[in-house]
Amino acid sequence: VQLVESGGGLVQAGDSLSLTCAASGTTFSLGGAGWYRQTPGKQRALVGQIPSGGSSPVYVDSVEGRFTISTDNAKNVMYLHMSDLKPEDTAKYYCKVEAWPNDIWGRGTQVTVSS
Repeated sequence: VQLVESGGGLVQAGDSLSLTCAASGTTFSLGGAGWYRQTPGKQRALVGQIPSGGSSPVYVDSVEGRFTISTDNAKNVMYLHMSDLKPEDTAKYYCKVEAWPNDIWGRGTQVTVSS
């Protein structure tokens, strides 16, 4: 069971960027998946998630209207589409799938937004 994030990079403020989370051994079709981000010295924080049961994604206020989560169940991938990026969006981004007994995390991809 594995999640692998990709698509991070260095962008300028106002740019758009899409991250991909590819899953093997698990699925996004049932929901319970999400994107998180972490900066040095801080706890990993939720960006947005697809609730269990597969209802519409929900987002934290700071990214609402700028970030969108989508999935392609045929490819078993989850995307994080980010627009109007700001320097404060700089972080390492992780995807997660809820699982028992332990949630499944990827290793992350770095997004750096320059001003």
